[in-house]
Amino acid sequence: MRVALAVLLTIAAVVLLSGSSEDKRVSIYSTIANYSLPIVERPQVDYVGLLEVLEPLGTVSARTNKDQWRLRYNDAEAEFTANKRAARVRNTNFDLSANFILEGGRGLVPLADLSSLLSRILGGPVTFNPRSRRLFIGSVGIHFTAQISNTTPTTLIMNFSSPVNPAIATEPGKLHMTFIHDPVVASSSPKLTFSSTAITSASFLENNGEAEVVITSTVPVLASFSNNGRTITVGPPPPAAAVTAVPRVLPAAPGLALAPAPPASTAAPASGALHYFAVVDASHGGEERGAALTEQMAEKDVTLAFARLLRQELNNRGLRTLLVRDADTSLTLDQRAAMTNAAAPVIYVCVHAASQETGVRLYTGLSPSGGENVGPFRDWDAAQSPFLTLSDAVATSVAAALHAKQISVRTLTAPLRPLNNITSAAIAIEIAPPSGDVSQLNSAAYQQPIAAAVAAGVADARDKLQVTRE
Repeated sequence: MRVALAVLLTIAAVVLLSGSSEDKRVSIYSTIANYSLPIVERPQVDYVGLLEVLEPLGTVSARTNKDQWRLRYNDAEAEFTANKRAARVRNTNFDLSANFILEGGRGLVPLADLSSLLSRILGGPVTFNPRSRRLFIGSVGIHFTAQISNTTPTTLIMNFSSPVNPAIATEPGKLHMTFIHDPVVASSSPKLTFSSTAITSASFLENNGEAEVVITSTVPVLASFSNNGRTITVGPPPPAAAVTAVPRVLPAAPGLALAPAPPASTAAPASGALHYFAVVDASHGGEERGAALTEQMAEKDVTLAFARLLRQELNNRGLRTLLVRDADTSLTLDQRAAMTNAAAPVIYVCVHAASQETGVRLYTGLSPSGGENVGPFRDWDAAQSPFLTLSDAVATSVAAALHAKQISVRTLTAPLRPLNNITSAAIAIEIAPPSGDVSQLNSAAYQQPIAAAVAAGVADARDKLQVTRE
């Protein structure tokens, strides 16, 4: 977000399962952790560090004595000899497919032997797909079904056995869902064809520690998520009118925003009305990728993953939450502000991500002076002005919750959009990688504590926020 914020200002884990396209990696999935490791290439043989493989799974140690390398994992012991194939695991002889390599105290074993070694060390079933370099410990695979709906327009409904969070990209005629850290496995067939002229097929691919589902269509399509990440619906985007025709608080005239209604009575809300306590806005989306955090990681994907976690954490605390975007969708800043104001929440949280520095930065608005107010309408760029004190109070509460979790945080003010256009308390949160390790930025293990702390801080400020609805 550092680049993104600069542009805005001028205008007004566990290890992540990813790597550059040139890096060969093996991905490991278990009930304890999902992670990936680099492959060490030696002449005609791929190797992986055995200690590094086992570290996320339990208590492990290794020691070297000359050319002997001994490893202990819980109650299992294994012994290897440098430049030899013969090894012993749990007091049983084991022959490697190539020589064991000892480099600076690091023990490297042939990738082809990893499945058999882990099965003996862990004492359970291990499945390895050598072509895609994906290894499954136990029954952890996520299965899915895909079927065409009978609705108009036609959509493809995909149901997964566990929540998933793929990276989504589109190109003419195709939508790509890349499962970087989810152990998704193929359905009954690697390619499914559908009797639909709009969405014709779905293909399952695996490569370099990742799985991908490619949806082929004859019309532009987007993906949306439901059922806590267990269902993905692929279909045409809503008409432009459906995006902008919000029930209220669209600017009544250029540069104006509808001011919040005066305090309401205790009358019950209209039947069927949706009342959201919080709106969470994952920045960027669609063709607007945001900052290029790594060669493969775009800011828009990180912000969406974090926004979903934050929604869940807020919902868990009884704070009904709406996502401005729950798919790879393009929205203008004015659309985001108008949609938020239409939902009439008591708190708006905008999410950004950065590859530089570490920890979390919290922003509140800094509204410009002046501006024309006409009757119930307020200057669009100064809509946040009446809520700045409340926004600062929320930021203070969130910062305290982050500090309590020993998460580094800084609070700042800036004339940011769409913060300045929001007619409720509003903050922006920018997450940066731990210890400068950008690869962990999109890891749920890193994002979850931050999301929990932010939600706790918002919940702690609930009494102050509720004043706006009393």
